[in-house]
Amino acid sequence: MTAQMRPAMAVCPGCVAAPSEAVDIAPTEARLALSLPTIHCQACISKVERGLNAHPGIHSARVNLTLKRALIEADPEVRADDLIPVLEGLGFEAHELDLATLAATQSDRAGRDLLMRLAVAGFASMNVMLLSISVWSGASDATRDMFHWISAAIAFPAVIFAGKPFFTNAWSALRVGRLNMDVPIVLALALALITSLWETSLSGEHAYFDAALTLTFFLLAGRYLDYRTRAVARSAAEELAALEVPRAIRMEGDREVEVAVSELAIGDLILVRPGGRMPVDGVIATGQSELDRSLLTGETLPVFAEPGTRVSAGEVNLTGPLVVRAEAVGEDTSLHRMADLVAIAESGRSRYTSLADSAAKLYAPGVHILSALAFIGWYLYTYDLRMALNIAAAVLIITCPCALGLAVPAVTTAASGRLFKKGMLIKHSTALERLAGVDTVVFDKTGTLTAGTPQLENLDAFSRAELAIALALAEGSSHPLSRSLTAAARAAGIAPAEVTELQERPGFGSEGQFQGRTVRLGRAAWLGADQGSQTAAWLDTGDGTAPRGFLFHDALRPGAAEAVAQLHAAGKEVLLISGDTTAAVEDLAHRLGIQKWLAEALPQDKAARVQSLSDQGRKVLMVGDGLNDTAALTAAHVSISPASALDAARVASDIVLLGQDLEPIAEACVVASKATKRIRENFRIATLYNVIAVPLAIAGFATPLIAALAMSSSSITVSLNALRLK
Repeated sequence: MTAQMRPAMAVCPGCVAAPSEAVDIAPTEARLALSLPTIHCQACISKVERGLNAHPGIHSARVNLTLKRALIEADPEVRADDLIPVLEGLGFEAHELDLATLAATQSDRAGRDLLMRLAVAGFASMNVMLLSISVWSGASDATRDMFHWISAAIAFPAVIFAGKPFFTNAWSALRVGRLNMDVPIVLALALALITSLWETSLSGEHAYFDAALTLTFFLLAGRYLDYRTRAVARSAAEELAALEVPRAIRMEGDREVEVAVSELAIGDLILVRPGGRMPVDGVIATGQSELDRSLLTGETLPVFAEPGTRVSAGEVNLTGPLVVRAEAVGEDTSLHRMADLVAIAESGRSRYTSLADSAAKLYAPGVHILSALAFIGWYLYTYDLRMALNIAAAVLIITCPCALGLAVPAVTTAASGRLFKKGMLIKHSTALERLAGVDTVVFDKTGTLTAGTPQLENLDAFSRAELAIALALAEGSSHPLSRSLTAAARAAGIAPAEVTELQERPGFGSEGQFQGRTVRLGRAAWLGADQGSQTAAWLDTGDGTAPRGFLFHDALRPGAAEAVAQLHAAGKEVLLISGDTTAAVEDLAHRLGIQKWLAEALPQDKAARVQSLSDQGRKVLMVGDGLNDTAALTAAHVSISPASALDAARVASDIVLLGQDLEPIAEACVVASKATKRIRENFRIATLYNVIAVPLAIAGFATPLIAALAMSSSSITVSLNALRLK
């Protein structure tokens, strides 16, 4: 199956094998996926699920709040185009997604795998500890040897299974001739097991299987903590690809033929109905309408479209049917090129490494050298291979980077928990470390600093009779300004006038008859008015008076002014970059006190500006929510998206703002700085521990068991220090 709209076929293998007279098997069910970027709570989920399940032909509808996505099973004839108006009627924005493109990102098992290995290590460690207590309590000779062999039978398969992530990572590093934190870990585990087996075979008093298992358990705990601090990153480029329209209606003479987008060619005539997204880049051949370009450019208001107007894949046709002549299809469309920009920016993220990884480059060689020197020195001094192995194992275990391995995830887990309470979800493992160094913050406008919906500001300037006419005309239109006017008038208790012969003129507005005269609501040019610089919808009551304008503004998002002010106070430079018009961007910058701004920026312009700042040595935090921000989000040093953002933007970002309030952004920068300070403190604790413990191990005063206990105490100290962040 190549797209979510295509029907799933339930086929019995036995029926396939058996002879049958039937040639075709009718499809029994369609599976659909819809992106719902504006849902934010359990009430939204219930409302969407009830609305969808009540629609004819729907078998089931489930909403995932984390992914902001609805998965629907329905009759084969049900299309996403049928359901999007239903959701819009409920007040939710909706976009069709391609299930085939998303399928590759939904089968991650890394978290469950780590948790299972951690459980195995913990269970095995407890059992071996019980056996070790018996030995410490005085068991000797044959009883002691039996307990040691039982411990070996438990420890070897448990360490091999539970420690697989460390073995795999260490081998991957050694194979290309480099060292990482897992190499000394694997050496410590291997040497502890080999030394213990050696001691057991010689009926020695001490074996260290419990040390090897405890070491494995602590290290896996650190690895799992690290995993929990972030969502597994799905590719933003794949999310963008999933937003591409999977099918289109091609005009073949007078016939309308639904075909896969992959079958379209340059020069094809494509019908795009109201509410549909453009499947290709091209030029409008026939029809008039208005286009919603907010996903691609961030423009707040729809733009008028007529024959000759150029359109891009991903734009939404609002009011009238359009026939578009294709000029770019498939990988050549602007939407696909945007996905390429994101993929390129994502590849650059490999330059970000955690402080623990950086420390490992110096730490691992030093550990190996010390252990090797201890083995050689003691063997040459005593010629006792058994003693030399024990001391080498003790050095490796006592210097094992368990504390270093916990230094970062323990702090990031504590910091992530604190920020989560404030409404911020940390996704990327190095996001906090990068956020601590930010000196420049770049904001998008529409949907980020502003709510992205127009609000009526001069309702009181009109009489109730005029408002009644305007309401009747607005209710007949799907234009964003008409919807805003409708909501404001209804909230004021206005009832619509009895306007007859109501019709919408695509691209212009609505008109009808009221008491024998023509009344109209729409664009300034249509009504012969002067548009001016402010967003407005004009009303002509047909009584001979000049048309009057309903004025609108884009409302600020809660906490936007406070966030900008706090960032300025913290000494960070704040920039505003938007694809919206110059007048709208300039007005918002003035309202928020932002000195530097850029308007009418294309997606590649935003990414280029962020890259330019990075090239100047700036550490850029990008905050955005739309498709046009995705490449810039990925290219920035660190990035934040609101939970209301489109899937692709949320996936591209390092941090998701769960609520509507932007004020936590400034606090996140403070918490990140404190977290980085705690991480460096943990490194100093681990270093001090090694300075004291390593000489004792080299001098032969620490057995591998004592080394394991010392290593555990350092790990506990590091974890307790991390808790001070809460």
